[in-house]
Amino acid sequence: MEKKLEDALVQHIGQRALPLNGPDDLDVLVQAIGDRKYVLLGEASHGTSEFYQLRTALTRKLIEQKGFSLIAVEGDWPSCFEVNRYVKRLPQAKSTARDVLADFDRWPSWMWANEEVEELVHWLREHNEGKSDAGQVGFYGLDLYSLWESLEAIERYLREEGTPEQLALAQQAFACFDAYDREGQNYGVSAAFYGESCQDDVVKLLKALHDDRARRGGASGEEALSAELNALAAVGAEDYYRTMVRHDAESWNIRDRHMAEVLRRLADHHGPDAKIIVWAHNTHIGDARATDMAADGMVNVGQLVREAHGEADVFAIGFGTYRGTVIAASRWGAPLAAMPVPAAQPGSWEALVHRAGARDQILLLSQEDPVLGHEVLGHRAIGVVYRPSYERGNYVPSVMARRYDAFVHVDESHALRPLTIQSAAPEAEAAPQF
Repeated sequence: MEKKLEDALVQHIGQRALPLNGPDDLDVLVQAIGDRKYVLLGEASHGTSEFYQLRTALTRKLIEQKGFSLIAVEGDWPSCFEVNRYVKRLPQAKSTARDVLADFDRWPSWMWANEEVEELVHWLREHNEGKSDAGQVGFYGLDLYSLWESLEAIERYLREEGTPEQLALAQQAFACFDAYDREGQNYGVSAAFYGESCQDDVVKLLKALHDDRARRGGASGEEALSAELNALAAVGAEDYYRTMVRHDAESWNIRDRHMAEVLRRLADHHGPDAKIIVWAHNTHIGDARATDMAADGMVNVGQLVREAHGEADVFAIGFGTYRGTVIAASRWGAPLAAMPVPAAQPGSWEALVHRAGARDQILLLSQEDPVLGHEVLGHRAIGVVYRPSYERGNYVPSVMARRYDAFVHVDESHALRPLTIQSAAPEAEAAPQF
């Protein structure tokens, strides 16, 4: 980038940046969010303490001041529903927040089994105490990697609440997948290349559970919702693994479309007044149309939610850092480690914001911005697999004011604090790093 242009960008950013010295400074974001029903909170990594802390502080303000009623996160439905049971004191809830978070035992467990999330879970339980069912805040998972766990949860539910016919459908679906040793990649190869698909089985199961919940209407509770969305996760996972071995971009789209569909069903379940906070990586919540993802035919949650609900009802906030430390792994399935995050590449978004003021900052963005609404800048994205020595490849070309409605910059960040959770053996590297 030419020095003259870089200097002009730094000046432009500096004129718009607001200080972030503490939680009270987040009020400018609450005011900007206004009456929107969907707030998407990003992160540049799954291992940075400040991203979790700031999202928690902002989430609390949105719940207390704006009446937001549920949190939906980039996590698996079954494990997140254990959190939901706990914070709402539902039957079969586990006894402590630490016990609940131990359910996040699949690598990378640190994404949700960490002290920062534990603090949020404690607060949610206290906030919900004494409130009516309708007044309590829920916690739900959007992702689709829980194929076998979801099928097991459905079978447990149907043994108590279902009909023999519904239970038979669940057992048939489970038996179909059972031959693949709980390895999604094994199933994907068999389905994609040998036609050994379980698609019909999981689609029939989802339809049966959806029809049952629709028949119950307002009498259907959280457990019926959970059974249906576990079935939706199984349908999404089947599609994802079957597609993954042939088409990387399309498997990404299947995953993000699944997350957007979970959001839709959650909103339907909670009624027309539902207001939803989403926690996910920047690559999911920042509009894909403002990045090079669009050229590859990729979509994401941020784009899909804006398209479905209108940009006036959605507020997306990106998070990033100039330098610091992060929890990640050097390869898929490797032990977690605290790693250095080197100073951002010269000319990148993070480097420009740092030059505009070496401090934590908030930027309110507008698509009408004559500079940030058009200029393409590299924007850092760190996955669960991270190699600082290959830093140059971690930047996503982005038009920042079209990707987000606001941005939170942490100038020097720190690794989050994982809980000691024994992670289950991961599958072969099949999933995106984000």
